[in-house]
Amino acid sequence: MTLGIVMLAHTALDRAEQVIRHWNAHGCPVVVHVDAKVGKAAFERFKSNLADLEDLRFTKRLRCEWGTWELVQATQIASETLLAEFAEVRHVYLTSGSCLPLRPVAELKAYLDARPRTDFIESATIADVPWTVGGLDEERFTLRFPFSWRKNRWLFDRYVELQRKLGLKRRVPAGLVPHIGSQWWCLTRQTLSAILQDPDRGLYDSYFSKVWIPDESYFQTLVRHYSTQIESRSLTLSKFDFQGKPHIFYDDHLQLLRRSDCFVARKIWSEANLLYDTFLGDPDAVVKGSEPNPGKIDRIFARAVERRTRGRPGLYMQSRFPNENWENGVTCAEYSVFEGFTELFEDFENWLAKATGARVHGHLFAPDRVEFEGGQTTFTGALSDSAAVRDYNPRMFLRSLIWNTRGERQIFQFGPLDIQDVSWDIARDANAQISIITGAWAVPLFQTNRNFADLRTEAALLQKIENEHLTALRSIHAKAKIRIWTLAEFIETPMEALQTVVDEITGKNTRRLTEVPKMVDLTGFGQFLQNLKNQGMHPYLMGDFPVDPVPENKKPAKRKPYLVR
Repeated sequence: MTLGIVMLAHTALDRAEQVIRHWNAHGCPVVVHVDAKVGKAAFERFKSNLADLEDLRFTKRLRCEWGTWELVQATQIASETLLAEFAEVRHVYLTSGSCLPLRPVAELKAYLDARPRTDFIESATIADVPWTVGGLDEERFTLRFPFSWRKNRWLFDRYVELQRKLGLKRRVPAGLVPHIGSQWWCLTRQTLSAILQDPDRGLYDSYFSKVWIPDESYFQTLVRHYSTQIESRSLTLSKFDFQGKPHIFYDDHLQLLRRSDCFVARKIWSEANLLYDTFLGDPDAVVKGSEPNPGKIDRIFARAVERRTRGRPGLYMQSRFPNENWENGVTCAEYSVFEGFTELFEDFENWLAKATGARVHGHLFAPDRVEFEGGQTTFTGALSDSAAVRDYNPRMFLRSLIWNTRGERQIFQFGPLDIQDVSWDIARDANAQISIITGAWAVPLFQTNRNFADLRTEAALLQKIENEHLTALRSIHAKAKIRIWTLAEFIETPMEALQTVVDEITGKNTRRLTEVPKMVDLTGFGQFLQNLKNQGMHPYLMGDFPVDPVPENKKPAKRKPYLVR
């Protein structure tokens, strides 16, 4: 009887009963504290079911909440009972009702027998741990916390702010250096009794009763006064996520738990029948003799945290919809956006599809409908061409389109006449390749036969919209591959510009373009822009477009040869 168990139980009492019988069957006395929040009838039934066990004690019940002093009090009461009634116990192991032994009890007892004076408790100073939660490091030991962090968060935060503002601080008792660590420890009788029988215990209890989360600092601090040999680690496997919440182990974690080589694991799901049947029901379990090493599975937990916080690039779903800017990439694959090209070239989409071999759509965000390639009404992933369906969440429409077609590059047209909800999304998306000819939206206006006053009004509106879009593209937050030409710049060397964007899509080793789309007739366009200026609208996004007719790219006439004597 060298090992005694202290258990704090508050839920799933049927599972706690199984574990108590397991400990007791292997010669370990157990003292149980059952949370006062458990109903009297349930407690009496639990107690009655275990009445046949001799080496089992129940303690006075306290009402415990997360991070409160009552958890320490419950541990103190149960530990005092264990030490008083079972004199042969040399090590006391603190567990919860959701803890499960992973290795044979005999192996744990042999491990502790080989280390009779060693205390196993995680104990580190605030400066040495990265996992304190809530922004309270040293302050958890110098401020007061009369309000529950979980139930009265607003009062908790306001009272902390008030103490900071007034400069109120409590003094740490002389000689104490605050330490923190896991709540779950295994201490020797000598060390534990010294803590519980300390002449200054009243002072220490009064101080720690006002510390935030004292169950992670009380024993962790006082053990430094009395232990002659500390192993600053817990023999219990307990993992926490990036929010400080404990990981819960399910049946599919069976092999993971075995690999850890830990003696006990915490936070076992009460319905994990396979885990309970495996670890409690195998009398011939293999004795490993290996050192507990939870670090062997840290890599898996790190990957789980990364998947939870970052997810798969471009994947959004009900089970994991990230906070804004938490997504691991706006989309999952590269795609291209062309702005102003369909306005400047005839049949541009078909030409681009031939030149790149990619899937080329029209204006996916056109106001009236989604212009899928070939005029399709539905597209991969059951995406509808309905503008109403798309506009319910345009941003998710784009991300779904890229996710559904991963492995095939998508290209679509965009402009100031389109829905602009995705403007910032494509600008900050590293997967986007954006090619824009600014001011090209004026070409269709030039080609229409409408009242000039109406054209002027629409031109001013479209220019304002495109300018706001350019602000996003030129922002410091923009991550897309962006090429911007003014209309005047582009028509000077259109072949060079087209070759550049096609090379970026298909790769640098492609052959030179042998076929180019036909540019629309821009004769008189310069005068059209001048007329807009004359009417008080300044079309500045087109660049320095000449008023005279655009010269045709004709080959110069061959000169007659002549001789020089």
